[in-house]
Amino acid sequence: MARYHQLYGNPSARKKKIRNRKIFLFTILLLIAIGIAFLFGVYQYVLKTNVWTADGERTEVIIPTGTDYEGIKLIIYSKGIILNRNSFELVSKALKYHENVKPGRYLIDAGMNNLKLVRLLRSGKQSPVQLTFNNMRDVAQLAGRVGAQIELDSVSLVDRLSDTAYLSFLGFNLQTIPALFIPNTYAFYWTTNADNFISRMYQEYKRFWNEERLNKASALGFSPVQVSILASIVDKETNMNDEKQRIAGVYINRLRGGWRLQADPTLVFAAGDFEIRRVLDIHKTIESPYNTYKYTGLPPGPICIPSIASIDAVLNFEKHRFYFFCAKDDLSGYHAFAETYEQHQLNAWRYRQALDRLNIKR
Repeated sequence: MARYHQLYGNPSARKKKIRNRKIFLFTILLLIAIGIAFLFGVYQYVLKTNVWTADGERTEVIIPTGTDYEGIKLIIYSKGIILNRNSFELVSKALKYHENVKPGRYLIDAGMNNLKLVRLLRSGKQSPVQLTFNNMRDVAQLAGRVGAQIELDSVSLVDRLSDTAYLSFLGFNLQTIPALFIPNTYAFYWTTNADNFISRMYQEYKRFWNEERLNKASALGFSPVQVSILASIVDKETNMNDEKQRIAGVYINRLRGGWRLQADPTLVFAAGDFEIRRVLDIHKTIESPYNTYKYTGLPPGPICIPSIASIDAVLNFEKHRFYFFCAKDDLSGYHAFAETYEQHQLNAWRYRQALDRLNIKR
């Protein structure tokens, strides 16, 4: 028997060894299964696509300042882009998103998984807004336009632009501040506040008034603000960019000749009635420093926020001998120019006849 055990080993020990091996293999297989299940769970909850859009395009999500995690869920879920809300909330909790809420404008890509989505939202990496403004009558209207495109409160912007000490620090006053703003399209973060907006516009103003433009303004004997004042009048005289230089030339001729500008748009501004289409003699009696029929030189500030086209038209005004112009009687929006008052009277009579035929009284 001892000889048998020496040759073939103890049967019970051999059985125990086999059993242990089976247990080991079973344990390994169980761990593998658990690992696979875990990885599948990770995939399902973390890595699987959980953002869907009908057109496969990006979706804009705006999170206002002060929004908490519950509010964010309402905003995102209202978009209808989350396939599995439970998995989104599980990953949000794991990444402690509720402790790292960042306001702003985010563009969510179709096909995003929860990990990418939550990381984007908690990072605060906003997608900028392409903010555009043009054809602005004054800073109040500008504030409304800006406030409609980013989170900035329009009232706070108007209040800041009414602070005389602050405007003085910038080198402007209540009358000249419209000259600060150069109409264009700018990239802004949605959370930009009033001070940051004005600061950015000041930088753009300095960038716009480069050496070339400053030299042209100096050659005219104008400051940048004075160029903007005249440009604002040109802006209100015509929408036709191809005749702005000629109109600017008329006003330059008048200024150099010591004439009053006699610009009808300044009367509309002085009257405060921006629906006026036909300027009458009674408007010329308005007591206002903006009444260029009563006072010589430029008015104290721009009568609108002038376009780049009009600013450059003043800087590159057309040299000619015209001192008069009025709208053409074909009502095309273009103007008839004249060197003499007699010719101008004829052009003006033709235009008045055209208005009378259309029964335009004001």
